Amino acid sequence: MGLQPLEFSDCYLDSPWFRERIRAHEAELERTNKFIKELIKDGKNLIAATKSLSAAQRKFAHSLRDFKFEFIGDAETDDERCIDASLREFSNFLKNLEEQREIMALSVTETLIKPLEKFRKEQLGAVKEEKKKFDKETEKNYSLIDKHLNLSAKKKDSHLQEADIQVEQNRQHFYELSLEYVCKLQEIQERKKFEFVEPMLSFFQGMFTFYHQGHELAKDFNHYKMELQINIQNTRNRFEGTRSEVEELMNKIRQNPKDHKRASQFTAEGYLYVQEKRPPPFGSSWVKHYCMYRKAAKKFNIIPFEHRSGGKLGDGEVFFLKECIRRHTDSIDRRFCFDVEAADRPGVSLTMQAFSEEERKQWLEALGGKEALFPSFNRAIIPRPEGSAQLDKMGFTILRKCISAVETRGINDQGLYRVVGVSSKVQRLLSMLMDVKTCNEVDLENSIDWEVKTITSALKQYLRSLPEPLMTYELHGDFIVPAKSGSPESRVNAIHFLVHKLPEKNKEMLDILVKHLTNVSNHSKQNLMTVANLGVVFGPTLMRPQEETVAAIMDLKFQNIVVEILIENHEKIFRTLPDATLPEPVTLSASPPNAPPRQSKRQGQRTKRPVAVYNLCIELEDGDRPNLPKEDTPPSSLDSFSSPSPTAAAAHGPPGPDKNHLLADGGTFGDWASTAASQARSSTVQWLNPQSPTTPSCNPAVTPPSPKLSSFPLSLPAAVADRPPESVISRKARAVYPCEAEHSSELSFEIGAIFEDVQTSREPGWLEGTLNGKRGLIPQNYVKLL
Repeated sequence: MGLQPLEFSDCYLDSPWFRERIRAHEAELERTNKFIKELIKDGKNLIAATKSLSAAQRKFAHSLRDFKFEFIGDAETDDERCIDASLREFSNFLKNLEEQREIMALSVTETLIKPLEKFRKEQLGAVKEEKKKFDKETEKNYSLIDKHLNLSAKKKDSHLQEADIQVEQNRQHFYELSLEYVCKLQEIQERKKFEFVEPMLSFFQGMFTFYHQGHELAKDFNHYKMELQINIQNTRNRFEGTRSEVEELMNKIRQNPKDHKRASQFTAEGYLYVQEKRPPPFGSSWVKHYCMYRKAAKKFNIIPFEHRSGGKLGDGEVFFLKECIRRHTDSIDRRFCFDVEAADRPGVSLTMQAFSEEERKQWLEALGGKEALFPSFNRAIIPRPEGSAQLDKMGFTILRKCISAVETRGINDQGLYRVVGVSSKVQRLLSMLMDVKTCNEVDLENSIDWEVKTITSALKQYLRSLPEPLMTYELHGDFIVPAKSGSPESRVNAIHFLVHKLPEKNKEMLDILVKHLTNVSNHSKQNLMTVANLGVVFGPTLMRPQEETVAAIMDLKFQNIVVEILIENHEKIFRTLPDATLPEPVTLSASPPNAPPRQSKRQGQRTKRPVAVYNLCIELEDGDRPNLPKEDTPPSSLDSFSSPSPTAAAAHGPPGPDKNHLLADGGTFGDWASTAASQARSSTVQWLNPQSPTTPSCNPAVTPPSPKLSSFPLSLPAAVADRPPESVISRKARAVYPCEAEHSSELSFEIGAIFEDVQTSREPGWLEGTLNGKRGLIPQNYVKLL
């Protein structure tokens, strides 16, 4: 049973039971007061803990944002770019989640803590004050009654009547106070039900709102998460292929390191100990140097380097060789020594010591010494041994028979071309197919003797056994170039152009194979062989470099991308001719020369996402912009093939941020071009970097960023060495190229449009301006400053 009601009539009786009921009400209110006090304390602790959690989450998000993956080689795949940018995406997600948490924490203070404090102060506090008055009046009333009853009856009547009136007035005042107190007690008991619970409801509504916002963010993030999983899987698949190739190369070099020396611009290079003579009585010391010699120029470079001191690099020296003389052990108390004399330093002779007798003989041979018994350090590229497979009529027969059998019997087999057959069976089948006598007798479509995995493995083995890869050594580097940079459309056009430069037989066989792979990918729901998976399988099969190096193996992922492009665009590439009428096509892209990166929209882009979560930032914090030195700038643009000379700059527009990055040893474009095997690469550059001869870049003084392909609309700063100044450039500008915005933060405009209040953006290669009352980003090379 609950509290008993306090009857107003009992105030006049003021019975012991009435007093007990009052004490019960007072005890309940005291318990409520203590509970609310403790609840307010816990609520404040909850807010403090929430703020601590939010601070930890924000710090975690900040750490994610600041980290950047480094990659091996000179470019990243689109999947790797997405993975690299994913940490920033995660950071943005956490940041915006914490913004919602901060709103929730503020709402706890406003909707729970303050109302409870107000209720406790104004309502419960008022009852306490009423209780004090009631207790004081009770004491006064009954003390007065006791005193009044003790009056002697012998007092005068006037005195007694005055005392009676005073007592009666005091009793009436006590009854009124008692009535008010009883009313207040019962009122507060009823009021606390809603005055206390209503703030709790608001608190939980705030929590529900926070969790709902988190759910909406997670729901919106789900599409990106699924795409990222695909990027990760593609990268993992490429890693597996790359790792096996690297391990194979490592084992080859381990077995025979002499046959796998890299081709070098130096005739000889390696470590030698150089004798440094000191004045008496200190004698001499031997210091290890890394030495490089070019025979054609007789130029000798020596650089002191000590591994044991943490890899300390000293100041190098350069001299021109006059002669080299072998030192005998009877003239010096050290083995493997020889003397070199500098032509530009008369009378100066250096004594050097090799690591072994064999290395000394090699150095003597390279330096023109007297004991030239061993070949030069600068080995020629080791060609792959030719197999019996040939690109002839028999080869086309093998290809067609295998493809026909696969499409008839196993087009839906899971892991088609990834599941390998038994090696002995594969070799036996391939031998029978390559034998003129037995080839026609092999029935792959109807025979159960040959499993589908055996047939697919034989097909791949035939293609690997060709003396030269199907896409040729000559064009290998040119096919890799477009896979590393440019827009998707420019990649397709460049590879379209290069495919038609292949020898006719190579192109015909590639056409047959890619058509088949397109058919395989069309059944990927059953066989699980997506275009990306087929790229992993056939990238190393159709393309391989002439020289096996780790750097070449790091390009395997780009070989896979080339194959993916061939499969996805088979009809266009093999059924139409590239537009060869224009030496530098300008209709492949709407962008002018060296335009800033145009961020492509991701397929299935998220919709209805909160602006605060994934907005394209026009202004970036200084901490968000990496400031890489020029030589460390990732060469993500084909502008690096452009000539740095003033003449070439005028012809090709403003230079990119990575001029001559790909040229070894600080060489110029002319040095590179003079040693190029063919002119195909320059043609590829024209396809990837189209430029109108009549519309040169409007702002050659400003270096735009290298084109960078982004697969989702995040404002990621391009790693460029030169940035435009952070000040206002001009108040007005006129468009010299039309542009269609690819994001809500960019402006669309036609030629001749006038922009107001144009300023340099923190987004490299972009300006900020106002057009028709709307402010947004403008590609820097699309406008002319007025």
